[in-house]
Amino acid sequence: MMVVREQTPSEALAIVPIQFFVPPSQQTTTDTDSEPTPMLQIEGARETTPETPKQLQETTPKLPPAPTKIHPDAEDAAALLMMARTAAYVPKTDPGMPSFSLGLTDSSQEGASTQETEREKSPETATMLEQLDSLVQKLASSASKGKDESPQIQRETGGESSAKFETPGGINQIPDDMKQKCYIWGTRLKEDAKGNTDEYEEICTLVGQGEYILMRTHLASLQAKSDIESQIVSAICLILNQKKEKRFQAQIYCLPPDIVSMALSDHPRGEFISPKTNKEFRVEAYPSFIHFIDRKKLSSHPYIFAPVCHSGHWWLWLINTRTRKCQILDPLHKKAPSDEINDINKFTGYVFSRLITYAGGKPLEKGEKEKEIKAPYVKISGQKTSYDCAIYVMKWLELIEPENIKKGKYEWDNWTQEEVDHYRVEYASRILFSEMNKQRDRAIRESSAIRLSKPSSVLLSPFCQINFADIETG
Repeated sequence: MMVVREQTPSEALAIVPIQFFVPPSQQTTTDTDSEPTPMLQIEGARETTPETPKQLQETTPKLPPAPTKIHPDAEDAAALLMMARTAAYVPKTDPGMPSFSLGLTDSSQEGASTQETEREKSPETATMLEQLDSLVQKLASSASKGKDESPQIQRETGGESSAKFETPGGINQIPDDMKQKCYIWGTRLKEDAKGNTDEYEEICTLVGQGEYILMRTHLASLQAKSDIESQIVSAICLILNQKKEKRFQAQIYCLPPDIVSMALSDHPRGEFISPKTNKEFRVEAYPSFIHFIDRKKLSSHPYIFAPVCHSGHWWLWLINTRTRKCQILDPLHKKAPSDEINDINKFTGYVFSRLITYAGGKPLEKGEKEKEIKAPYVKISGQKTSYDCAIYVMKWLELIEPENIKKGKYEWDNWTQEEVDHYRVEYASRILFSEMNKQRDRAIRESSAIRLSKPSSVLLSPFCQINFADIETG
């Protein structure tokens, strides 16, 4: 049976079934099998592209009825192709099944089918299938050029989305509403019916000296009134060190705090002999973090900015590798608050000196004096809460000019609390939308899918706690 078009007075086109019967004398037979065989045998419909007709129906505009039977529209061609591809599945038990030819190939060249050839595609079958595919594609292409049809809307891919954010101005060119969406997507934990959360889902991979992986629980520490995880500060250090600015390419190197944090966990009170390992600090004992250190910059830049965290509080070391002098900027204290912190500062000073030496630079002090490195505190205005110290340290990495520190003071205009709150939103988007993030396209795509149901001015403050019930996702 074959589908053709017939023009009638009542309607432009109608589809009617027509059967062609070929006399037995003209049927092709073989010596081994006298059963009549359909002239068109198309095998392996599932091995090709069974979804092609469906795709054409979804993406190809319908054409007006064709004036003749010679040019069927794309839907008819797709139906014709589906019929041809499913012909192989027609039972061959009926000896009266007529043979037919679509006129796409010379029927005299068609050979009889056997069980073996039914399992494998013959060259003639492949040719006919290609011709049918070509026909459908041509018709679909011509249909898309119709004058009366609206142009199709192209779907945006992750790469196209990310291109919008690759602007010379950098992170500040990202719209505020997109930063807010990113902040919500990156910092909110989801919980299933069993009480399990997605806190350990990997959502960011920064590619620099190595692959630095952040999980959702790390980003969640940027929520309001939360103590920020060490991994967030390390990520900001890695991102700043890659910025194409003179400050970071020739003057200041931001040392990621991972090795120092691990060393302090082994030497919790600043002991030079670890109570856990009964050994002194050695850089080689932390191989998983060594490759995140840029040895060239660590040994060549005149200034090293090194964040330190102990008992949930952050402060910043400023190290002048030329004069071998050190200073401490603490957002909460103007001097060491306890003897324990004094001991920790001596130990961390020794760690910094060892790291610089490991990278090929000169130690901050020689011999035993390396364990007595002094770093006076600089008087500077800082945090107004008990949980924003990491925000201050990360902003100081970007802004502090060491040469402007005079007589142990640094004069500057401090931020308002509203600005400090806003930086939590900024850092979430800065990390997830960074060009170093291998999963950047996903962050952009999934952040874009969020539709904010509250005013953006409210969402901008991380003190506005938002549940997933407050968020509409597309």
